[in-house]
Amino acid sequence: MTLTIASNAEDSAAAERVVAHHRVMLDEVRHLVEAVILAAAEGRDPYPARDALVQWCRDDLLPHAKAEENVLYPVAHTITPQLIDTMIAEHAQLASLIDELGAQAQPVRIAAAARALLAVLDSHIVKENEHMLPLLAADPSISVSALLESMHGALDAPADDHTCNCHDEPEPDHPVLDARAVPHAIRHATVFGALDAVGPGKGLILVAPHDPLPMLAQLEKRSPETFSVSYLERGPEAWRLSIVREASV
Repeated sequence: MTLTIASNAEDSAAAERVVAHHRVMLDEVRHLVEAVILAAAEGRDPYPARDALVQWCRDDLLPHAKAEENVLYPVAHTITPQLIDTMIAEHAQLASLIDELGAQAQPVRIAAAARALLAVLDSHIVKENEHMLPLLAADPSISVSALLESMHGALDAPADDHTCNCHDEPEPDHPVLDARAVPHAIRHATVFGALDAVGPGKGLILVAPHDPLPMLAQLEKRSPETFSVSYLERGPEAWRLSIVREASV
């Protein structure tokens, strides 16, 4: 548990939000890495799980790291330059590991690259939560809440190659399956069982504690071109997806 002493209540709350978001990100990567390792260990095709991990890292992790470098790190560098230089180098290491993971073809090497990625990210987040963030929050001349708002602005800026229709469409009138209440060991089986009972043209709303990319990859492998998936909400507390069985299936 990280205890951050802030100079005011607003910055204390902002620091807690950062730590909570880091926890969500680390849990997401851990779930994706576990899916890669399990597929490799069981002799199954590891590529869908690997591709899901690489995609999530490129779509979510690397933009988050870039926003940190643009907003948080320049301010933190004035306090602890050696630490921030190390953390910038770790960002480059993470990007290299993601590229390496995407290029690996052998299951054993894929699993090893996934483990290395998780280990570097885990260590990196500890530095941010337990070293950088407390220093920022304790300095009365620095507004962590203002930095966080600027960082959100950087993340919300549209990218040239990204189109997102999150929240654009009304939520379909489908039954809701909240997978957050289902034990992790049987979560995927529960979702698959529910989808087996869905008729053509019908669907359900899945609520997940993280982006369920590994489960979606498994679903496509289990039932190719059977379901269409659209995101209704993308975290950070919950991911909501509409999963509909194609009418012609």
